[in-house]
Amino acid sequence: MARRQFPRWSELRPFLRTNPPVWSARERRLRRALTIEDLREVARRRVPRSVFDYVDGGAGNEAGLRWAREAYAQVEFRPRVLRDVSKVDTSIELFGTRFEQPFLFAPTGFTRLMHHDGEVAVAQAAAEMGIAYALSTMGTTSIEELVRQVPDGVKWFQLYIAPERPRSIDLMRRAEDSGYQALIVTVDSAVPAKRLRDARNGFSIPPTLTMRTFADIAMHPAWWMNVVTTPPLDFTSLADWNLPLAELFPRLLDPSVSLEDLDWVREAWSGPIVVKGVQTVEDAVAIVDAGADAIVLSSHGGRQLDRAAAPLGILPDTVAAVGDRAKVLIDSGVMSGGDVVTALALGADAVLVGRTYLYGLMAGGVDGVRRSGDILAKELHTTMQLLGATSIPALGPEYVHRRDAR
Repeated sequence: MARRQFPRWSELRPFLRTNPPVWSARERRLRRALTIEDLREVARRRVPRSVFDYVDGGAGNEAGLRWAREAYAQVEFRPRVLRDVSKVDTSIELFGTRFEQPFLFAPTGFTRLMHHDGEVAVAQAAAEMGIAYALSTMGTTSIEELVRQVPDGVKWFQLYIAPERPRSIDLMRRAEDSGYQALIVTVDSAVPAKRLRDARNGFSIPPTLTMRTFADIAMHPAWWMNVVTTPPLDFTSLADWNLPLAELFPRLLDPSVSLEDLDWVREAWSGPIVVKGVQTVEDAVAIVDAGADAIVLSSHGGRQLDRAAAPLGILPDTVAAVGDRAKVLIDSGVMSGGDVVTALALGADAVLVGRTYLYGLMAGGVDGVRRSGDILAKELHTTMQLLGATSIPALGPEYVHRRDAR
């Protein structure tokens, strides 16, 4: 048996190391968040329920939202060992521009509702990471103001084709004149979806003061103070439309939009055109035939058509059908760097993430967005090392396998 003895100080000292104190509560919160799911939990506590549910929820009974995430969970990795993975290159090239990571920050609406710095915080974090950020038509920072606030970094602009075509053309002109490098045309939103969480929460922009709202103020005073002491929430790129805020969203969507509309979009926009919201291989082929430079396989994060199929499921067939003529991007359901690797291995040229950075934004402003990007980047890097892949082009279908395909 081992002989017991009283330890000397020199033997105890290695066990008594302490980290320097972190005085910032926000930094402590973000340091403890090791995954996007951790950030999600921090966000849930930091903002009113209606705001969190607007980001977190989906359409209808949210089956499409669940399926989009489950699709990634059904894919297992097949690592290759005895490979030199001391150096890993995670960069990609899109439309002649090199990006440090194979993911970009997707367009999201009402972003200043999640944190008063909104789109500026997201664009700043994206610029620091060397990735693209897409500003939404429904952004709460204008096309021009975002460039003034964040002159660095690559910016794309997302467009909903409005019933009044000259208004859409004007938005494209302003974005192009401001230096936005690519246009994302969202095509899966012919009409507004039924989002039950928002309806049950009485969600509105700007927030409506009710008894429930006052209870939220008591629980989240910092969030409310930032809302009332910063510029009013509105769609600032649409300020010259001179419409009440409640009437703007329906006026942005046109159920008559068709494939032929891509012709005048091409005439109005000289840069790359990305069509977002593609959900079948047949539509992917038709859209690329019509001249799109890229498509985004997307179920709108499960926020438009409930029970829409998971985009990951049609990725390989879509790449086989159009991948030699256009870039194939994907979003919906991505919650980790491992998910990004999965999509890339199945043929995606890049991945758009939205909720992941919004959780970070709600959790800690620009620092939270940085944290979300850092989590994804580190998970991506580690996953590639453990897979035995040292670059994005090296990833292929041989590294993944559907668990139900055995």
